[in-house]
Amino acid sequence: VQLVESGGGLVQVGGSLKLACAVSGITFDAYTVGWFRQAPGKRFEEIACFSNYDDGVIILDAVRGHFSISADAAKKSVDLQINNLGPEDTAKYYCAAKAGQNCYKSMHNFGFYGSDYRGKGTLVTVST
Repeated sequence: VQLVESGGGLVQVGGSLKLACAVSGITFDAYTVGWFRQAPGKRFEEIACFSNYDDGVIILDAVRGHFSISADAAKKSVDLQINNLGPEDTAKYYCAAKAGQNCYKSMHNFGFYGSDYRGKGTLVTVST
């Protein structure tokens, strides 16, 4: 099983990035896939979750309205579109997968370290 994040990089304030989580080795629609981030010296934050039941759900209030989550089942990819970036969005972004079909009962309930599988992350740096 592999989860591989991509799409991170250096971006200016106000810019956008599209992060992708490529999933392999699991039955895509039997898992919830979540995006998390960890800024330097801070705790993990759960950002969003995608599942067959919920479609896409934004969990983190601070990013509601300028982040969105979507999935391409054919490509087995869960993407996080991040827009209007600010310095507070600088972090390493991770995806994780947890068996289940309901984000709130599965991924949200167990969190990043309670997930079944985790990626290694992609770094987003927002410059001022």
